[in-house]
Amino acid sequence: MKKEDVPQDMSALGKITTEVCYATDKEGNYTTEQSRGWDVKITALDVTWKNVEERMAAARQKVLSNEASPLLFFMEKNVMDVSIVAGYTGFWKWRVKRHLKPSIFNKLSNKILLKYAEVFNVSLNEFKTMKVDAS
Repeated sequence: MKKEDVPQDMSALGKITTEVCYATDKEGNYTTEQSRGWDVKITALDVTWKNVEERMAAARQKVLSNEASPLLFFMEKNVMDVSIVAGYTGFWKWRVKRHLKPSIFNKLSNKILLKYAEVFNVSLNEFKTMKVDAS
């Protein structure tokens, strides 16, 4: 791709960051060029974030119907899985999986819940009640 043909389509991240693309200059040498976005990539990201929002809504519903603990909602909200949460908290993966069960979650100490709240950057009360901005 020629340097002047590097896409500059404005994306949601375009105001925050740019990415480096390789392109050829007028002499045919490879060089780098900043890009604010590319329409195809923007569409792919939009589809991905829509999927994340749907998973968050499903997780919220599971928590409200007592099928899962608030931990599931925050994992979906932060695009984390059991392995990632275990890594951040220092808990074994099997413990994180157990904490997804409402009956186990409701018996957890505030010390354990606070560790999760810190990972998700919310207060203890916000973690227990899911009273946070869902975006």
